[in-house]
Amino acid sequence: MNARATGRRRAPLPETPAAQSMPDVDPRISRTLEVRDHAGELRRWHLLDSGPWLAERGITPQGTLLAVHGNPTYSFLFRSLVREDIPWRLVAVDQLEMGWSERTGVKRRYQDRITDLSLLTDALSLRGPVVTVGHDWGGLISAGWALDNRHDLAGMILTNTGLHQDLGESLPRALQLATTPGFRTASTSVTDAFVRTTLSLSRPALAQEVQDAYLAPYRTRGRRKGIDQFVADIPAGADHPSRPTLERVAEGIRDLTVPTLLAWGPRDITFSDRFLRDLLERVPHADVHRFEKTSHLVWEDADVAGLVAEWLRSRFGPEAAQDEPAGTWRPVSSFAQQAPEQHVGEPIARLAADPTHAHRPAVVEMADADGRRREISWSLLNRRVDDIAAGMLGHGIRPGDRVSILITPGADLTAVLYACLRLGAVAVIADAGLGVPGLTRAVIGSHPDWLIGIPRALVGARAMGWPGRRISVEQLPTVDRAALGVETSIAQLARSGSMMRDLGAPLDAAWPAPDADAAILFTSGSTGPAKGAVYTHRQMSAMFTAVGDTLQLDPERGLVAGFAPFALLGPALGAPSVVPDMDITRPGELTAPALAAAIDALGEPAVFTAPAALRNILETAPQLDEYGRAAIASAASFFSAGAPIPAHLLRELRSLMPHARALTPYGMTECLAVAAIDLEGIEAAGEGSGVCVGRPVPRVELAVAVMDGEGRTPGEISQQADVTGEVLVRAPHVRDRYLMLWGTTHRSMRFTGWHATGDVGHLDAEGRLWIEGRADHVLATADGLFTPVQVEDAAETVPTVRRAGAAAVGPRGTQQVVVVLETEDGYRAGKAGRPRAASTSLQEAVRRAVRERSGAEVVAVFTTSALPTDIRHNSKIDRAALSRWAGQTLRGEWADAL
Repeated sequence: MNARATGRRRAPLPETPAAQSMPDVDPRISRTLEVRDHAGELRRWHLLDSGPWLAERGITPQGTLLAVHGNPTYSFLFRSLVREDIPWRLVAVDQLEMGWSERTGVKRRYQDRITDLSLLTDALSLRGPVVTVGHDWGGLISAGWALDNRHDLAGMILTNTGLHQDLGESLPRALQLATTPGFRTASTSVTDAFVRTTLSLSRPALAQEVQDAYLAPYRTRGRRKGIDQFVADIPAGADHPSRPTLERVAEGIRDLTVPTLLAWGPRDITFSDRFLRDLLERVPHADVHRFEKTSHLVWEDADVAGLVAEWLRSRFGPEAAQDEPAGTWRPVSSFAQQAPEQHVGEPIARLAADPTHAHRPAVVEMADADGRRREISWSLLNRRVDDIAAGMLGHGIRPGDRVSILITPGADLTAVLYACLRLGAVAVIADAGLGVPGLTRAVIGSHPDWLIGIPRALVGARAMGWPGRRISVEQLPTVDRAALGVETSIAQLARSGSMMRDLGAPLDAAWPAPDADAAILFTSGSTGPAKGAVYTHRQMSAMFTAVGDTLQLDPERGLVAGFAPFALLGPALGAPSVVPDMDITRPGELTAPALAAAIDALGEPAVFTAPAALRNILETAPQLDEYGRAAIASAASFFSAGAPIPAHLLRELRSLMPHARALTPYGMTECLAVAAIDLEGIEAAGEGSGVCVGRPVPRVELAVAVMDGEGRTPGEISQQADVTGEVLVRAPHVRDRYLMLWGTTHRSMRFTGWHATGDVGHLDAEGRLWIEGRADHVLATADGLFTPVQVEDAAETVPTVRRAGAAAVGPRGTQQVVVVLETEDGYRAGKAGRPRAASTSLQEAVRRAVRERSGAEVVAVFTTSALPTDIRHNSKIDRAALSRWAGQTLRGEWADAL
């Protein structure tokens, strides 16, 4: 009989080369251990154990992170969890048959692996608190361990995994291919194609030494058999031996109420967002963070360990005791003076019932191809909203359902949005200005239950696999409905809702609760992938009140929305609205004649445009005829938000709108509005560091988070004059949270009761706010901190310079300043081009101006045809792109266009 059969201890197996094959891993945390498996046989495990590493640093572990990898990775995946700001012992295993653990030749099923892991943790005397960490198929196994060891379980972390697969649901295409008989073994064990394909998913590509580390345990066919067995154990069918275990774990996890974090790479070709949606249905209390643009190996593509460090502090550290309940936090809006309560959309019903306003225009659509202009009265809009809401309820749309609205601005979009708000469905608003890739990320990432769109949007949804049951705006032919997967139309829902109401069935829906989610509004994407800002009904109502108070909108003064999403504010403020004839995806191309026609449609309205439109309006003003000049001159007020507006542009605009009050509110998707100033206020403020955006609007408080020498904010808050730091806002209309961005939400609320805007600026002695750029773009040089606007304003004083962008290269504290210019002669509208070195005389003039006005030293000056800007507003300089380009160029690397 052999040693295994008798249970006698075997001779030690030879040491593995694990420690020498893992870059960035302290060899002292690599260890092996022999433990009996589910069959009673001694098996040799390899694991990373940070216990000695923590002890060497005098750190007492708060608990244990039990990390379980999937296929075809191993414990190396979790090496980033060994860090001083994670005072938890890491035990990251190589599952048997995988990584550097023993190849036993035994076929292991799902339940076997759960049992094997439990026997290992028993041998380690691993006791609670334990937070499990699982990735890929390791997520299933760690969840099984959590259920079987819940007495020690404190929390769960899951990344790109799937706990359930419906029997009638197809496997992801990647797994369909991987499980195909013949191909499976050829790709998983005969060759290393499965491993290499997995590693190739990361963008940018993994460093060669990291790829080599993942390949090292799988160099021979014999060492790859575990990869083959893992794929074979995917329990897709009802008769699969591992199916009962899958069902047990998938249902059992519903009873685990411990703190849970889901960190996700949305570009995963295997575990897509549909698996994330399933997890959220099973663990609805989970904190979620989606790392946009990352793939299956999210641990390699993003700083997941940094997120984990924040989450562990929040849920189990000292700050957890201050949160209520179970590590949650109060929204910023709850710390502010509250606005008068009003149901969102209530003014529509009120004006519809007022004989004075009932038949006046609420929404105006500019002339169509036949030259006809469409006007929708308050009475008709109110009827339409209630009809659609009733039809939606009848079709099955319920309060709390997410509805992605992909409709061109106008009467249809307005009616659908306010119908959603009336019945309590959560409206998802991501405008076309994000571009197709940005819009796709926003729609998929919002996990909508329903998608309402125009035909072009529905075609895109079908082609790109956007989630949600489909509803068209107009009734489509039967063939089109079938091709696009459309169930019904808004036109049909409105008809059915109208019939029900005419037959005596009133709209059977109470107004939503003030703290229920109302809408998800996506940011511009100018500082990274667009984020979904979630507003409750209370916060959204307060936002409308703040905008109305700031812009003085009312039924007598309509709104011309040169930035299309602003048209949705009008009905909530009781103000008629119109969008000019323009490409809504390019607000910077709004022309003076189009603006004049829209103003003429409303009489003497307030006008809103994106900042980038100002120059184009002025440049196209010569195209105005006498009637157009008179129409545009009738505007009562003019305002623009999205980026600071230079005073000289407002003065030039006075030539077109001599009677208009020129107002520039400061705000953001997360809090609109924050502060405001008019031209007279700008002139009274005079020259200063940055752009003066005025005093806070009613019920808004401002402060700054003081910066240290490297531009970081360690915690001090100031409301004193002339202290530069990150701008903090407190208001009743600050958004509730970011959608499925737990880390981003947490960082923006790291100062209790304040929203950290990401902008850098200061307050002056008069209580006015000055904006000096983005906090992330502060130039932390050896000579001190300089804000981007300080440098850019100085550079723009040089004759021939049209606009300047400041960039920083190098490590914080010793960064070098680079300036990229648009010149009056060289500017060309359109996509940013490749910068080139400026002439010697221009370089010297810019260096001198920046040195004299700000004190900063500029190391290089370039010119370009157009600076890179954000997609939505066409106005915010993409300084991150400038810094990337400048860094490549100064390192001698080939850098093409920005």
